[in-house]
Amino acid sequence: MAADDADDRTGSGFAAVLRRHRLTAKLTQEELATRAAIGVRTVRDLERGRASRPQRTTAELLAAALSLAGAERESFLAAARGQSTEEPPTPPTGFLRVSQTVELIGRDDEIAELDALLTDPDGPRGLTLVGIAGVGKTSLAFVVARQVARAYPGGVAGVVITDGSTVGEMLGSIAAEFGVGRPDDLRERLGGRPALLFVDAVERSPEAAAESLARLLERLPELRFIATGRHPVGLRSERVWPVAPLTAPPPEITNAMLDVSAYPAVGLFLERLGRQLEADEVAPLAALVRRLGGLPLAIELAAARGRVLTVPEILDRYGDRVLDLDRPGSGLPARETVVSLREAVAASYRLLDADEQRALRRLAMFRYRWSLELAEQLIGEDHADVVHLLDRLLELGLLSVRGRRAFRFRLLDVVRDFAAERAAAEGELTEARRRHALALADLAQRTAPDLIGVRLAEAADRLDSVAGDLGSALVFAAGEDPHTALRIAAALPRWWRFRGRDVTGRQWLRRLVDDPRTADADPAVRAWARIGLAQLALEHGAGAEEIGSAAAALEEFERLGSSAGQLTAHTQLASLWMTTGGFGEARRHGEAALLLARRGGRTREIAIAENNLTWHEIREGDLPAARRRLAAVDELAGACGELRLRAVALANLAEVARLDGRPEEAERLGRSAMTELIEVGDPNHRRRLLATIGQALAESGLVDEASAVLDQLRPEGDQPPDGPAAVVEAAIALRRGENKRAAECFSAAVEAYDGGHDPRDTVEALVGLIVSTPNAEEREAADQRLRDLCRTGGITLLARDRERLGDLF
Repeated sequence: MAADDADDRTGSGFAAVLRRHRLTAKLTQEELATRAAIGVRTVRDLERGRASRPQRTTAELLAAALSLAGAERESFLAAARGQSTEEPPTPPTGFLRVSQTVELIGRDDEIAELDALLTDPDGPRGLTLVGIAGVGKTSLAFVVARQVARAYPGGVAGVVITDGSTVGEMLGSIAAEFGVGRPDDLRERLGGRPALLFVDAVERSPEAAAESLARLLERLPELRFIATGRHPVGLRSERVWPVAPLTAPPPEITNAMLDVSAYPAVGLFLERLGRQLEADEVAPLAALVRRLGGLPLAIELAAARGRVLTVPEILDRYGDRVLDLDRPGSGLPARETVVSLREAVAASYRLLDADEQRALRRLAMFRYRWSLELAEQLIGEDHADVVHLLDRLLELGLLSVRGRRAFRFRLLDVVRDFAAERAAAEGELTEARRRHALALADLAQRTAPDLIGVRLAEAADRLDSVAGDLGSALVFAAGEDPHTALRIAAALPRWWRFRGRDVTGRQWLRRLVDDPRTADADPAVRAWARIGLAQLALEHGAGAEEIGSAAAALEEFERLGSSAGQLTAHTQLASLWMTTGGFGEARRHGEAALLLARRGGRTREIAIAENNLTWHEIREGDLPAARRRLAAVDELAGACGELRLRAVALANLAEVARLDGRPEEAERLGRSAMTELIEVGDPNHRRRLLATIGQALAESGLVDEASAVLDQLRPEGDQPPDGPAAVVEAAIALRRGENKRAAECFSAAVEAYDGGHDPRDTVEALVGLIVSTPNAEEREAADQRLRDLCRTGGITLLARDRERLGDLF
């Protein structure tokens, strides 16, 4: 033992506990590793404190190998759980915030070796984990990428490749995951710091994956990757890591549960089974996992049948047909027989009758989770009792169910792939995809009305659950059934906007509206698609380009007699005209929207219209009218449960109070509005409200409190201040008598606000610049700019502005 322990260090925590128990048992590290059926390197790293906290299964295997029982065993396992409380630093990406939902079993040695490769400065630039479907490549790579994050101060980001991904799409996704807008910005983002990219499922678009990774590795010498796929990426700098099935008990193993459970294949089965085994199930279990070849997905398929069958019954009933993955007649010795997951899925597929097989082929069109309602719509008249069918698929282990939400069903990936291949072989693929697209179109149209008001978040979550299916349905229908594609796209603008996909959504809508094959589509659908174009364009500052689309939609809605459509179109046109400086047209459409909402008794829409028209009252200098409208908004929003709109109205009322020379009232209202905005979640309005509160505090002489607000508004790093931060700092400087500094800040605010949605912001900043600057030329230029802006924008200076300017204007 002396040689074994020569370089051991005296440790603390679990390292010391493990070493003490091993020495008490008079075992070498190799002997302990053999007894526990784990790698000797795992034991060494745990004793030296080099490994992270052992997984639960590893700790239990060690406890069994050390013959620990009772309180001694519990103390040992408690030490294992508490060995390391220090988590790796979270890089500035979202990857590490994704929870690890599955604990790997039997992968400790691989994790340690992959960890060593990826943390070695001289290790490979890329690692690709390859293996057949269901072997656990993605889970293993995910765990390793999280574990090595400490070695990558530049961050760890992850992307999943989808079918047909292009190089541009992949590079754009990777850039976004690292928090930058363009791939060209990655060099500056990483700043020479090591970074790791996790790429899943490279086989879905192999050429694009290879080219994208080659480009990144060439441009970014500090970047490394870990990828998964059914085959290597094909790069010279890549190291291929085959992922093998889990170790199963050999035929000569005893029937003792302690001995059998030491093997990872058995451990996985027992965890998925979720119950204790009887004594007569141990030997059949060892035989079963041997026949399954240790393949994780095959083991899970077997364990799923444990709901109603004992292990011997599973082996006797299905072993030779579904779960026995040995290829008969291969001519190879049993230990060399190749495991084929396809054959396992095919065997389960053959257990279904013709109607069930047809239904499964159609369900394979769903890429992710789906609901019972969607399944019934897709299968249609081909199966009378879909509930019975799903139970049948669940019984055979072909289907997974998660949680109690509507979208809780999912075919195992390999099952879906196999069934889709069968659909193609039967000549059904195009029809199945068409039915899938129709089902998704119906779902999108049913959900669209809920994407407003208090139901927005819930409705968006429903669409999030089928986001992948919506995308695949759009891709298919755009080529084969453009009318259905238009139905889908026309229903999604609010969701796209809510999820920050306004550019992508607008591209889809433009493509489909301009497609000559949709010229004879439902006029109402085309009109709503045009409204969606305007909504999404407005979101990224291109609203002026889509005024024609919204106007055409309004004309169509008027022809169709759709009051809801007309109301939406007028509201949209009011916002669009604001972006072009067409304030008269904006007010006209806003008033038309208010009239329509009142005629229809639409409380929420009345509140929105009143709130939108408030700005025009301020623009024209009529603050009492603005107050009346906001009071109406507060009452109406409260009546219809629109908490966000009510909070926004209160924030606007605080701004009106400040503009009316009532800073104390503005601060009080602003504090109340901030509390409500935080509850409903609205960061953009919160920032604007902070500026109102900060200015009100400064104008009241509470400079220290205003400075505290300014600290919240300051941008990070060396970024220049935006409009809200600049005006608050200017107000503070003006109150302190630091006119030169105030002028600098007002000038910065003018530039920040210039061309924005609300020219009143620019007007107020110009007024501040004129009254604070000691530079006559600067004052004269600001004066002229103010006059021009008031003339072109139809803006009337408020009483407080005229009083501040005095003879200067």
